[in-house]
Amino acid sequence: MTVARVILINVPEENAIEAERVWKAQCAPLMARQQGCRSEKLMKSLDRPGLYISYAEWDSLEDIDRYRESTDHESIQSETRALQGARAVVWCYQIID
Repeated sequence: MTVARVILINVPEENAIEAERVWKAQCAPLMARQQGCRSEKLMKSLDRPGLYISYAEWDSLEDIDRYRESTDHESIQSETRALQGARAVVWCYQIID
């Protein structure tokens, strides 16, 4: 079962450039090397400045859980939480093939 993990992130406008830099330089490469992570993308809203969606496809919920318990996940959280205006909202969806 392929799982999509969708994270809604609000970033104050003054932190947007730094948030994008951190994602490109640190988050994306870190996610790409996680077991079971097929892809990771960051989407920027064209309608609402500072609103982003992180979209990742995973092989399984177990792979997501393993990642969430890792020091890599801790590292991303500590780096990105300081840039966010509010706590991120996370959903997981089964991809229907």
